[in-house]
Amino acid sequence: MQIPDIIIAVDGYSSTGKSTFAKLVASEFSFLYLDSGALYRGVTLYAQEHGIISEDNSIDEPALRQALATLDLHFEDCGGGSHLFIGDRCVEKEIRTLGVSSQVSPISAVGFVREFVDSKLHEAGSRKRVIMDGRDIGTTVFPEAEVKVFITATPEVRARRRFDELNAKGENPVLEDVMKNLIERDYIDSHREVSPLRRADDAFVLDNSDMTLKEEVVWIKGLIQGRFGILE
Repeated sequence: MQIPDIIIAVDGYSSTGKSTFAKLVASEFSFLYLDSGALYRGVTLYAQEHGIISEDNSIDEPALRQALATLDLHFEDCGGGSHLFIGDRCVEKEIRTLGVSSQVSPISAVGFVREFVDSKLHEAGSRKRVIMDGRDIGTTVFPEAEVKVFITATPEVRARRRFDELNAKGENPVLEDVMKNLIERDYIDSHREVSPLRRADDAFVLDNSDMTLKEEVVWIKGLIQGRFGILE
């Protein structure tokens, strides 16, 4: 199927498989995949390691703003896909821990942090044929995206997915803690003043609670075929 030069924006709640979905679509369509959430997690990790955010989520915003002015946060292709780097250090594993997850929402609610991340996304998106996932891609970052998808799933399904993911990485999560973290992140991200999480008016909703990854790819193929009148 010949896909036109478009931007696909993928938004949705945490642990709905946005990144996995976007990576599969990128591979299927030969698009560039860019993980906006990884950039926010990278900023969060840096803030934690340099004492810019405390355990009670208090943020030293002047220090954070100063850090972003010189922070070298970028993606590199490591053979198995693009991984996030801080300078020459790969931080792909560190940014996926529950510790980073617990503080990424307050960091991502800071306006100038969002501007920092958006600038990197816009640079990549200017070339088209990209798919990005996050929480405000279709509403704030790329409101002009030709295709917008909003992914959701039940809280129970999302918590179990995140729990299994953390277990697979060698952590020892408690399911109740994982569920609490998801609910807190959903509330914070949906009620923040800057670019709150919401479905764009023209976004297509994908509830993948009971779908396989293969079924999700079939779904997006059908959506794009209908949207652009593509006949295979």
